[in-house]
Amino acid sequence: MVKVAAAILVKDGRVLIAKRGADDKLAHKWEFPGGKIEPGETPEECLIREMREEFQVEIGVDGFFGESIYHYEHLTVHLLAYLARLEKGEPEPTGHAEFRWVTVDELAGYDFAPADVPLVEKLRN
Repeated sequence: MVKVAAAILVKDGRVLIAKRGADDKLAHKWEFPGGKIEPGETPEECLIREMREEFQVEIGVDGFFGESIYHYEHLTVHLLAYLARLEKGEPEPTGHAEFRWVTVDELAGYDFAPADVPLVEKLRN
């Protein structure tokens, strides 16, 4: 099982979502940005590192939001989501095809990776 941290990054009442590239196993699926938690790293440290690497921004992590476990064909993911805020910079994706700031109500219109779906539902409720 792979532990992954995801940021529910909120700015001006909107949430940041990112679309995976065409060469990814989950090609064209939307997700909350983040990444694999490295050995010895907390989920919060992982998010700060990943958002710096993937979006060139500095974030603050406010607290645990929720989790999801999903069994893909190629691996099982334990996704830990945290509420976060933008502290410095504007997102410039380095590993995603695109990104958007969307309202919670707009989340339903996007095709999310299966592990992210329970988090979308929790946000919408």
